[in-house]
Amino acid sequence: MDDQYKTIETPSTGYFKDKGSKFYSYAYPLKNEDEVKELVNALKKEHHSARHHCYAWRLGTEEIRTRANDDGEPSSTAGKPILGQLQSYDVTNILVVVVRYFGGTLLGVSGLINAYRSATVEALNNANILSKLIEIQYELKFEYDMLNTVMNKLKQDNYDIVTTDFQESCRLIFKARKSEDESAFGSFKEIYGIEIKRFS
Repeated sequence: MDDQYKTIETPSTGYFKDKGSKFYSYAYPLKNEDEVKELVNALKKEHHSARHHCYAWRLGTEEIRTRANDDGEPSSTAGKPILGQLQSYDVTNILVVVVRYFGGTLLGVSGLINAYRSATVEALNNANILSKLIEIQYELKFEYDMLNTVMNKLKQDNYDIVTTDFQESCRLIFKARKSEDESAFGSFKEIYGIEIKRFS
């Protein structure tokens, strides 16, 4: 379905070792770009003697933004392979950081790419990846005499109510999956006395 996306709900970890170099991977659910710095800095404190803290993230459900950071490793040998696995697993709203402790032996470009890719795979395989719906919220405004009509319609069509505010007049916010947008919007638009708008 085009109104679903995959993400993780809780952090997970992974580990990969090659020629003495140790790669610790951390996958985090991500709400916004501001969290990235916070999470990376926390790992830098925890692993203060590590050489590199490389990462990649994907954010968004329809228009997906991405970023990859090699943190001092040769260009495209760390951040890009991490991002490649996020794309391969088709997950979003996620950050993966791979912390490297150098083992004394150079791994070369292909060795580094393989190590960062493998460490990321370990973290993703240990994560609980789940599908979520892309949902749209709608605001309804109406008078009290329309309350039963509105409630019956929401129940009949199985829409989830987010908030209600029944004071002098009624205001209600409900949500529907994106693929049902036209029918959800249209069904209330047609009822006289109900004002509906998409709510962001």
